[in-house]
This record gives sequence, structure tokens and C-alpha cells, in this order.
Amino acid sequence: MKRYAKPMTFLTPKELLALLKAAREHSTRAWASILLAYKHGLRCSEVCELRLDDVDLKSNQITVRRKKGSMTNVQNLEKIQGQPLLDEAKAVKAWLADRNDPSPYLFTSQKGGLLDRSAFFRLFQSVAEAAGLPKGKRNPHLVKHSLASHMVAAGSNLAFIRQSLGHMSASSTARYCHVSDEQAATEARKALSTTF
Repeated sequence: MKRYAKPMTFLTPKELLALLKAAREHSTRAWASILLAYKHGLRCSEVCELRLDDVDLKSNQITVRRKKGSMTNVQNLEKIQGQPLLDEAKAVKAWLADRNDPSPYLFTSQKGGLLDRSAFFRLFQSVAEAAGLPKGKRNPHLVKHSLASHMVAAGSNLAFIRQSLGHMSASSTARYCHVSDEQAATEARKALSTTF
């Protein structure tokens, strides 16, 4: 009997907003780091290794240097109308106003210097618990899965999702793209009604 891979877990939009609200209540560092991780599909190490000079608030852009053979790209810092929790520039500015460390890294530890992966992981878990997320949804890599899933649900082309996640190959991106049975049925219905 053939075994099927378990689908990746992701956060619903409601869960993501609850996570960002809890992050903002926790600290400006938590809000900015988790928001950037989501909006740019960043791994823990990529969040931690962001440098101050990777963020240009004048042009509202961020340079993302990815790991694991993925691409480096420049992406816009966005704000979504009507969703203040998703305002990247505001979150980063709030963190920079609170930040008091000479480190060249954007996100610093409470002791000073580079925020390491394990500290970011613990921060994320603490915020996710405060947001009321179940234990299975307290891993920071879920925000990368969630970005892909939200883009799929909005009808984004796989090429746009690949670029947003910084993947070199579409096969890497396909692993992150999830649709529910309901979404697939809705899309099939639309396609058939257009065809016939």
C-alpha cells in the first residue's frame, strides 16, 4: 500500500493575525521579526542574519539573502490596507526606535549582538502560545508555509510564489503550496463553468 506524504501545516489568516497581535503585545522585536518572516518567507536563520543595511526604509525595500541554495532578492516592505498588523515599515521602525545595540544585525538578542536561531525559535513559540495556537502550530517555519498557502488561496501564479519564497526551482515551491479540498472543489467548479 502506497503511503502519502502528510500535508504541511500552515496558519489560517485568522491564526496569523492572532499571532501578529500577540507578537506586537510581546515586543516590537517579536512583531517585526515574525512579520518579516511571514511576508518574505524567511527561515529562522534568515531572520536572525538580516542586517541593518538590508533594510532601506527610504525606498521601503528589504534585501533577503537566503540559505540552502535559494536566491537573494530585493522585495518591497508592504502595508496591507485595513490590516495595521501587516504594516512592515511601521513594525521595523517601531523596533528600531526600541533597539539599543551597536550590532550590524537587525534583530539583536536581549544580551546584545546577533539573535540566534534558538532564541528566535523560543520567542516564536512563546508568542504562538500567547496567541492560543495549538502545539502543532508553534514552529516558526509555519509562517513560510503560510505565505505560500495564502498566495495559493488568493490565486497567485506558482512563479510569483516561487519568487516570493526565494526558491531556485518550482519543485521546491510546490512542497509549500497547499490547498484544501474545499478550495480545489471551488476552483474546479469555476474552471468547469467557464469551460462549459
